[in-house]
Amino acid sequence: MGLISADNPWVFISGLLGNISSFVVFLAPLPTFIRVCKKKSTEGFQSIPYVVSLFSAMLWIYYAYVKTGAFLLITINAFGCVIETLYIALYITYAPKEARIFTLRTLLLLDFGLFCAILLTTHFLAKGSNRVQLLGWISVVFATSVFAAPLSIIRQVIRTKSVEFMPFYLSIMLTLSAIMWLLYGIFLKDLYIAIPNVLGFIFGMLQMVLHAVYRKHKTVSEDVKLPEHCVDVTNVSTVTDSDDHRVPETVSSSEPPQVHDHRMIGMTCKSQNYQRDQREKIMDSPNPNPNLLGTCEA
Repeated sequence: MGLISADNPWVFISGLLGNISSFVVFLAPLPTFIRVCKKKSTEGFQSIPYVVSLFSAMLWIYYAYVKTGAFLLITINAFGCVIETLYIALYITYAPKEARIFTLRTLLLLDFGLFCAILLTTHFLAKGSNRVQLLGWISVVFATSVFAAPLSIIRQVIRTKSVEFMPFYLSIMLTLSAIMWLLYGIFLKDLYIAIPNVLGFIFGMLQMVLHAVYRKHKTVSEDVKLPEHCVDVTNVSTVTDSDDHRVPETVSSSEPPQVHDHRMIGMTCKSQNYQRDQREKIMDSPNPNPNLLGTCEA
């Protein structure tokens, strides 16, 4: 199988640029997982985007294998399978028990159960071009849901009026990736590759418009959960750690604490005792002089 088509070299060029831009997009969650490893906690991040992204990459590899002639689609999705598997492994390592069980269950049902069902169904119930069409539409459905991920990020940007959690370079790479794969599908005359990337291009452009609108706004200080992935699917609630790790509140006072010096107290007591003895001697004398009496304040 040749990498460069003699009939249309633009297929290879667009596919190669699509691989490069998608490579950057796949690495986008890396800072998030570095933070997870340092803190040894997933901090409420969701695993669903990574599980679904792995499933989508597996589908595209199978589709490219059945279709033939789409080698560059296999290369980038093979890398995607590796990096998404690594993300999921790290998530399972540091997630709380409930989230870990949920992730394993979803991984088993979706990436193993459903993928095997699609594999067997398309292999035994569809033949020739019908198999490619059936598998192509299945891939389009899941790829479209994957490209719908920026919806959660866009909603957050509009709500907070801040692009702090939507890096500009990532919006550019997402848009560029969608454009390259759209051209790849057009040059390859493959409708199933082109369709989801039209949606990806629209979302990418929308993110860039939001950057132009909110780039001058101050960053928000609220503790917002970082969108884990550019291929986020839906805002699914997940189980968070139930342990209470809050630090007990300390009572603060505006007045400085009083510090007692025991030596000074002892000297004051001795001075008062001495003055009292002298007063008693003066009063007991035959001609007491009141002017000799001093004052002693307690």
